[in-house]
Amino acid sequence: MMVRALAGDLSRLPGAEVVVARDPAIALDDVAGDIRAVDPEHLWASWGELIARCDAVWPIAPETGGILEEVTALALRHGRPVLNTSGDALAIARSKRATAAHLARTGVPVAPTARLGEAPPASDHGWVVKPDDGAGAADTHFVPDRAALARRQEHHHERNVVVQAFLPGTPLSLSLLMQDGACWLLSCNVQHVRCEGGVFAYRGGTVGGAEARRPALEPLAQGVAAALPGLWGYVGADVVDGPDGPAVIEINPRLTTSYVGLAESLGINPAGLVLALREQPLRALIRPLAPRPVDIVVPRG
Repeated sequence: MMVRALAGDLSRLPGAEVVVARDPAIALDDVAGDIRAVDPEHLWASWGELIARCDAVWPIAPETGGILEEVTALALRHGRPVLNTSGDALAIARSKRATAAHLARTGVPVAPTARLGEAPPASDHGWVVKPDDGAGAADTHFVPDRAALARRQEHHHERNVVVQAFLPGTPLSLSLLMQDGACWLLSCNVQHVRCEGGVFAYRGGTVGGAEARRPALEPLAQGVAAALPGLWGYVGADVVDGPDGPAVIEINPRLTTSYVGLAESLGINPAGLVLALREQPLRALIRPLAPRPVDIVVPRG
């Protein structure tokens, strides 16, 4: 979905030539651009050859296992600009635990987070256990009480698993454009998240579906930008809007599913905005917005 949306947006920009790398097992025939199959047996070498032929690189990759950082570093080694966050901000945002600790130190409301096996954060509503570097709702579980948390800890010995206090409220996400500590909140989105049998699943969302909460979400977005000034380009933030106001669950320093409906919601080409950041300060791009609701459905896996 994200590959198709981004390639389509880029292909509509004057002078842009889009090259898309893909696994041969994945059909991308309807994606705009020059589709190049990469050799799964020599993945990094294949990516490196394609990167060397391009003027800029826009990775679409999860933080899991450090792959987003590795692809970003590969592009930089080839001397190509990367159209997403890099450096220390990427290293922090990759980790839910590091993100929560960093934002909390600057006064940004967050879901308290600890490594599984440490003393869990205080919570009156249970906990969420998930990979520290996971993407989406992959392997994300609800744990209702301390006894269940102890049982899960007995069977989970991986160092990259974290436990967060469960925050009651409405799951939202923010689509952000960021540069050098400045932030433009593009859209406030509702997330469709289900928890069945103690397992969370992400089913999509409504881009622009939470615009009524913009006055409360705008200061949160600005706080994230100030706390992590290295965030650059399109950035997503997962938020729970609860009785005490919105709090950050995690930061996604990359494209998120909400990007799929962003151009339709805004009536603006968001890929063009990101490219413009290479030539202009963010403040020169900011204009009034009127996002309209656009539904996105993620098929059941």
